[in-house]
Amino acid sequence: MIKPQDDAIEPAPLTASDLIVALSDPEGKLSALERKLAASVLADVNFATNASITEIAERAGVSPPTVTRFCRRLGCVSFSDFKVQLARSTYVGLRYLKPELVTSTAAEVAEDIVTKAQNALFEMHRGLDLAAVEEAVRLLSNAQMIYAFGSGGNSSMIVNELQNRLFRFGLRIASCNDHGMSLMLSAAAQPGTVVFGSSFTGRNLELVRSFGLLRDRGIPTIAITQSGSPVAAAADVVIAVDLPEGKNIFRASSTRFAFLAAVDIIANLVAYADRDRSARILRGIKEQLVKHRDGDDRQLLGD
Repeated sequence: MIKPQDDAIEPAPLTASDLIVALSDPEGKLSALERKLAASVLADVNFATNASITEIAERAGVSPPTVTRFCRRLGCVSFSDFKVQLARSTYVGLRYLKPELVTSTAAEVAEDIVTKAQNALFEMHRGLDLAAVEEAVRLLSNAQMIYAFGSGGNSSMIVNELQNRLFRFGLRIASCNDHGMSLMLSAAAQPGTVVFGSSFTGRNLELVRSFGLLRDRGIPTIAITQSGSPVAAAADVVIAVDLPEGKNIFRASSTRFAFLAAVDIIANLVAYADRDRSARILRGIKEQLVKHRDGDDRQLLGD
């Protein structure tokens, strides 16, 4: 019996840290038959992760030995190893395999970004726990020292913005974006300190560790994060922001706008807690800006 063409001598193994990348074949190293098999796997990764070698072969229209050689070609020891690595590779999210088809004109992107930002603000407002906000404001307004912990691109921005908002109302506040420093500040925090933490996912385990240490030492903590998350469980006061993420992997998270709005709400209420002090300090800041930068009072309060 003549062996089919798909049982030819296998080429050298490919090298890729991510099996999905190897299957996508961005450099065009796969043969026509291998591309057919790869396309079949990528078309239904969940099926391929759970199917037998025979089922995968039948769906792709190849022989089982071809599937075995293909697995070795991708750098896997065996078919079983291929399935394990495929399951691990899909943990990063199947939406990255086939990005959502979206139009990309300037007008369409602008409308999409603004609409998503508006939706995030409306949803945050609708679900905002005002009692938690008021308790956070009470703690911050009466604090002798405030530390704001947040790491990563988004949460770093949020805690830095909290510092930017609160210092101008006369509060002593320092933001920190470094895990090690946050832990040391937690260990050194004295009575009268309040710690604010930001985590978009609520799975920042370093922040959880700092919050646990602070709780043991009787230092109150506030978190803006997802409800039901490890960070939320570790905090004394939780300002929950639970918003769905879209499938467009190229668009920045609109949750950022909701977090920033929550910070503005807190900061505004802190300012109102001592209007005289806030107005006095704001006027001093503005005086310097007018004198050394603006020349009049028509510009924004600050940069």
